[in-house]
Formats: sequence, C-alpha cells, structure tokens
Amino acid sequence: MARAKVKYVCQNCGYTTVSWLGKCPECGTWDSLVEETAVPSVQGTTKSFLKFMETGIPKTLANISQTQVERIVTGIGEFDRVLGGGIVPGSLVLLGGDPGIGKSTILLDVVMRLSERQLKCLYVSGEESEEQTALRAQRLGKCSDSLLLLTATNLDHILDQAEKVNPALLVVDSIQTMFTEAVETTAGSVGQVRECTARLLRFAKTTGIAVLIVGHMTKEGNIAGPRLLEHMVDVVLQFEGDRSYAFRVLRALKNRFGSTNESGIFSMEEGGLKEIANPEGLFLEEREQAVTGAVVCGCLEGNRPILTEFQALVSRTPFGLPRRTAVGFDFNRLNMLIAILEKHKGMDFGTYDAYVNVVGGMRVKETAADLAVIAALVSSMRDKPVPYGLLTFGEVGLTGEVRRVAAPERRIAAAAKLGFKKFVVPAGRLSTNQLGGITKNQIVQVRSVAAAVAAIFS
Repeated sequence: MARAKVKYVCQNCGYTTVSWLGKCPECGTWDSLVEETAVPSVQGTTKSFLKFMETGIPKTLANISQTQVERIVTGIGEFDRVLGGGIVPGSLVLLGGDPGIGKSTILLDVVMRLSERQLKCLYVSGEESEEQTALRAQRLGKCSDSLLLLTATNLDHILDQAEKVNPALLVVDSIQTMFTEAVETTAGSVGQVRECTARLLRFAKTTGIAVLIVGHMTKEGNIAGPRLLEHMVDVVLQFEGDRSYAFRVLRALKNRFGSTNESGIFSMEEGGLKEIANPEGLFLEEREQAVTGAVVCGCLEGNRPILTEFQALVSRTPFGLPRRTAVGFDFNRLNMLIAILEKHKGMDFGTYDAYVNVVGGMRVKETAADLAVIAALVSSMRDKPVPYGLLTFGEVGLTGEVRRVAAPERRIAAAAKLGFKKFVVPAGRLSTNQLGGITKNQIVQVRSVAAAVAAIFS
C-alpha cells in the first residue's frame, strides 16, 4: 500500500513545503508549520468550488439577462447599510472580530428578525449546544418556528441538512470548528478552513442560498486561516471595538455588491446589540467649559462624520527616557507629530512624557486626526485649554504643512448641528451650501502647523 504524501503547511499564511522548517519563509512566523496529509487532486479545493462554473460558455453582456437582484433586508439598518442594502441571495459573507465582541449575537439577531417575517433560516453552531443558543436567543427577543438550530461540526452533514431544509439564509458559527472528511487534518487547520469555505461557496452559488460564516481573529488582528479565505468570499465584514466599552463598529473590508466606505455603529446593551442611527456626537463628553488637553476632531467612519474627542497629557518625566503612549491612535504617527512640533514650533518634548487617548474606545486610523492630536499636545504642554465649541481636523506633513482631507463640508455640518461655532481646517475651497448654516467667518483656513496653533489658541 502506497504511503500517503505528507506536507507541512503554515497555519498563519498557508505556505506549503515538503519538509519541516522552524520559521515560515513566507510570513516569518516561528513554529507555525504543521504536518498534514496531502489531499488527492480530485478532491482539491480548485475543483471543489469551480466545478459548477466549468459547463458555461462565453457570453456578451447583451446576452446575459439583466435580472434585478432582490436583497434580503435584515431589518437592522446599520447591518444592511454596511452590506450595501441587504444580503444578496447566493452570496458568501465572512464576519470576523475579536472574541466576545458580538459576532454570534448580531448574526443570531439577524436570523431571528428574518424568521419573524417567515423567512426560513438555519443557524449552525459548532461551539454551542442548541440549548445554549436558545438561551441566548431568549435574551434577544422573540422568533418564530422559521428559525432552525443545529449543533454540528461535520460540514458534509450540515450541507445535507441545508439542502433538505432549503433556508433563505445559512449561518455557520464558526468556520474554524468545521471539518470535512475529504481532508485528513484536524478542524481549524489551513487545509480544513480552505476546503470547508470552498464547499460553502459552491453550495451558495449553486443553490442561491445566502451563507454567513464567522471567522476567528489572530492576535495580530487578522482573520484566522489563509489569506485565500478572504479572496474566496464575496463580502468580508469586521467587528471592532474595545470590550470594556459598549460601542462597536462594523466595517466592510471587502464587498463585491456594494461600497466598502460604509460603517455601522452599535452599542452592546443588556438585550443585545442595539444600532445607533445618528452617532455624530456619540463619543463626546458633555462639558460646559473647555478642559486642558481635550480637543474635538471631525473624523469619518466610512462616509459618516463622527465627532471624536482626543485627550493628551504631557508631564515631566521622572526618568531619563520619556515615554510615548497612544490608545486608539497610531503610536508611530504620535512620535512623528511630536517631532514635527519640535522642529517647526521649537517645543522640547525631550524631558516630557506624552500620552494620547481617543475617548470612548474608538480607533482612529485616518490622517485627518493629526491636527487634533497636535492641538491636544500643545494644550497640555502650555496648560492652556482649547476654546469651547472649537472643531479642528487636517493632515499634517513632515514639512509642517496642513493638508486637505476628504469631505470637509460634511465634518463641519455635523459639528454645526451639535453647536460648534469655530472651525480650524486646512485651506481649500469649501462648498457653502453644504456647511449646514455655518458662515465662512467662523471657519479659519490654515496652511501650516504654526498658523493652526496660532488660530486655535488666539
């Protein structure tokens, strides 16, 4: 009897080699190569999910029927917004996020809402029993008999049951717990994740049933499994947020049926996740006067303006080496902004610790927050508060210039609704009819860090 071929697969990136290596040459991860039995090509991933396409012939766009696809509206406005209006039948959606962030909660809420409209849904859990899932569902609300629960990890059995039930939506929680007997490795391995996803993709495309799968996250913040997993699915959603705070942000990292610029804001309440339709001032502290080191910035979450408060603390260091700490903001960018202040404003941070925090557990990645961080650092350094009712935003370059950012009118209009009166923004043309009633006399346009600091603290 011929001996089965053995290969070693990196559990981080999917790199394959015939011999064991201590360090993966592709991603550089140590001790990540695991021995797996090579699967015959007839059972390979490529043939398993592309076979249903091989009988087609080339067509022109004019010959293809332009049928209108009717999306499945879940009833959760923020969830539908991120998807582009609802779930497309026959699509494969991947939802990732940190443990305990609310992935299973929001998907269970989705199927419960659909079942109330008499849409049959099948919720498959590989981590909880039916009793545990039902107990969690009772906390979220009521549902009809259109929702079916199943605890299983054998994907072949799950797909067999799904074909018999023929639901409008199939939820698999999670893909790392699923396995198929065609691959002789344990559940959660790169080969199993790839093959199970491929079979779910083929099932969705051939039956027209929408499939939502949950993916675990690695400690680096990436979805566990090979990067091929994200390329195979139609939509990649990511749930973000700090578990010590109630707020969650749902983003679309990939969407073949809509924009990736939308985001959904949720709040974790006792009865589950609650959507927040108007989050403009959600993360602002209600104060009646200015506070040293606190600045409000007009940020964008996708296409939605959200006013975010940045706090900075600059204090003399008791040690020889000053500390730099950033929570919710890029650490390397904080060091760059401090260097810009030292170079172009003559401020000496060499003997001072600098701490920057984004209030509310938000994670701000866009460069429009540069000017707000600089204003907060200067405010704390000089012990002089930023005037009450002032909003600022703008990207800061290494030469000390302040650069334009996207959608300045929307940021200003959102702040105007909340009572802000003065705006320090990058110089450039602004559309007057989109400013929400703000006159140009209330807007100070600046081109450099020096001019921005003078305008803010004048």
